[in-house]
Amino acid sequence: MRYVRPARVETRRAPTSHILLAYVVTGMVVAVDVATKSWAEASFAASPKTIIPGVLTFRFTENPGAAFSMFQNAGPFLGVAAVIAVGFISAALARRRPTHEVIAFGMIMGGALGNLVDRITRGEGFLDGHVIDWVQVPNFPTFNVADSSISVAVAVLLIGAWRSAASAREPSNDDASV
Repeated sequence: MRYVRPARVETRRAPTSHILLAYVVTGMVVAVDVATKSWAEASFAASPKTIIPGVLTFRFTENPGAAFSMFQNAGPFLGVAAVIAVGFISAALARRRPTHEVIAFGMIMGGALGNLVDRITRGEGFLDGHVIDWVQVPNFPTFNVADSSISVAVAVLLIGAWRSAASAREPSNDDASV
């Protein structure tokens, strides 16, 4: 009697390389965000620097709330929300996902943690530090690398979902009649 190896069952667990990729992206976003905020504080705290007149200005600001001036002085709430979001995303990374989702999740975690660093290090109380924003374009709130990372990641996830939905609606060759 010969031993027959059971068929390999495909796991839904994420490969280690994908989890590592997400955390490398997270670390890169946090590092760039922290470095650019330090640079902005040293370079533009005294006066803004116009890069492209009427289009792009680097202006150092301290934001006690969230984007679009919402939730002013709600730093502790926003800090706890960032920690919870990172926890949920970390748990979601345990499942197999397309590479674009892995990268986008890393970008969101990096953005959340980048702003959390400010809330921890730039205040006197529990998570009450102000977030440094420094990129200003017309008709839009001043933002930073962390904010940009989150926004780009959400766009990537939406485009990926739209493409998946579109491909699911297309009939496959197997469905075509002869």
